[in-house]
Amino acid sequence: MVKKIFAYSYIYLILLLMYVPILVLIAFSFTNSTYIGEWNGFSFQLYINLFQDKEILIALGNTLIIAFISSLVSTLIGTLGAIGAYYSKKRTRTLIENINQIPVVNSEIVIALSLTVMFVFLGNFIFKENIFSFWTLLIGHVVLSVPFVYLNVKPKLTQMDPSLYEAALDLGCAPSQALRKILIPQITPGIVSGFLISITLSLDDFIVTAFTRGPGLLSGEGNIETLSTLIQAKIKKGPIPVNMRPLTTIIFLVVLVAAILVTVVKNQSKKKVKVRKGRAA
Repeated sequence: MVKKIFAYSYIYLILLLMYVPILVLIAFSFTNSTYIGEWNGFSFQLYINLFQDKEILIALGNTLIIAFISSLVSTLIGTLGAIGAYYSKKRTRTLIENINQIPVVNSEIVIALSLTVMFVFLGNFIFKENIFSFWTLLIGHVVLSVPFVYLNVKPKLTQMDPSLYEAALDLGCAPSQALRKILIPQITPGIVSGFLISITLSLDDFIVTAFTRGPGLLSGEGNIETLSTLIQAKIKKGPIPVNMRPLTTIIFLVVLVAAILVTVVKNQSKKKVKVRKGRAA
């Protein structure tokens, strides 16, 4: 009994520390005040101001574009890498898994500096010009995300029945057909999880973005601004922009709805599988 009380108290304390600041931020997104703690009456003015703030909208657009494209590329590379490693020899698979662990356990600042040195070298000695742009930023986000996609897909590969893929080949399927019709459907949950984690990593990344960005996207000729770099630049000069409060609220609600939908879909899928097994029995 004492263990349960301690366990529940610990869980509720962690949830309290995690969500109270978010709830405070949401509450003060409905009042037009410069500082959190000052309540000037209920108002939607900050939400109106948000959609008129060109600087934040550009940063938001850049952030979403980079997150979506980098997540698609990372998911493709990470999934193919996991499949290739799974069907490789043991020594090759072990080598790939050890290499994949390096970016995961390594400090992000080391990754950012390494990429910066590589891009500077390529720009000075190969291309003879500054190559920092959207493409260097995209490469940085892909390097950051691919290992996590690999780690999400790998368990699904080990859980699947390998005889199904081999049976498809024996029955005349080409390897590409067996991959598309047999293998991919079995590891889809891992692919989806890897894609979502990639988006999350890209959305809130600051260090890699700050080191690898250049001009382009919606920022035009200026350096690409994402939400993280914009907020960092603003807090150097003063408080966090008030229009970030409604934006943060909207992002939180979108993520919450997405998490609920994913959970509902997973539960429905599990129920369907149980029903099919029951009918088969």
